[in-house]
Amino acid sequence: MRTVLAGFLLILILFNFSLAKENLTDSSVTKVVLLGTGNPNPDPEHSSCSVAIIVRDTPYIVDFGPGLVRQAAALSPRYGGNIRALAVKNLKRAFLTHLHSDHTVGYPDLILTPWVMGRDEPLEVYGPEGIVSMTEHILEAYREDIRYRLYGLEPANDRGWQVNPHEIEEGLVYRDENVEVEAFHVEHGSWPNAFGYRFTTPDRVIVLSGDTRPCENLVKYARGADILIQEVYSQAGFEKKNIFWKHYHSQNHTSTDELVEIARRARPKLLVLYHILFWGATPGDLLREISRKYDGKVLVGSDLMVIE
Repeated sequence: MRTVLAGFLLILILFNFSLAKENLTDSSVTKVVLLGTGNPNPDPEHSSCSVAIIVRDTPYIVDFGPGLVRQAAALSPRYGGNIRALAVKNLKRAFLTHLHSDHTVGYPDLILTPWVMGRDEPLEVYGPEGIVSMTEHILEAYREDIRYRLYGLEPANDRGWQVNPHEIEEGLVYRDENVEVEAFHVEHGSWPNAFGYRFTTPDRVIVLSGDTRPCENLVKYARGADILIQEVYSQAGFEKKNIFWKHYHSQNHTSTDELVEIARRARPKLLVLYHILFWGATPGDLLREISRKYDGKVLVGSDLMVIE
């Protein structure tokens, strides 16, 4: 009887250990929402880059791909979701990795739509050199819309359309009671100011690569993170490209083979793929390309995926 009981207890312990391993990224405080996992190509199933990091019901947006506000709204209670933090008027703090159009086309939407939906304070935006000029030009482009909403029949407030853009350098760029946000330089073609971000919350460290080829700074800031959200392209698809595109992508982005080396050195608890260039590969193909040489936990990101 004792032998049977001991065996049962051992099985229970092993089961609980296995369950704990599977839930390494579970969090009661922090969650990550992939609003867009695509690239510049207009793939209807993959919106372009945008991620929401939610800490104690406060959302922090990273990158402004097209449609990001509607993606956030889809998960909010107003539109049938269950994430209160993603009510559109709550989108008040945002971070930009670089100024490429697939990361910024949604910026006017992020400025204006939450205001229309009731945001009553300025949007705080942190990004590379050029974000101030971009902001000024967007506000000028929509000057008549803003004027009409303020002085026409619509009862709009006079604060929610405003933006406080902050041009950043590498290092600590933001801190509040929920997060510390560090920016770090990455290597994305010839962009002089392309950044990744490291978010430290009360219970998680989350690193976003932004667009980058492999670089030491990425490994440095990703080391030991709970979650590394990393851009990637299929190595098998890359091999089919011509010389021009091979050169371009190798200088701007990260292959599955290269990502294996990054992950093996940084050892995040969870590796999440986004800004994905499938090039005919399936999610399963990407996982196979990576798992040949990497035994860590990997998720192929998809739009509206929630990681808790």
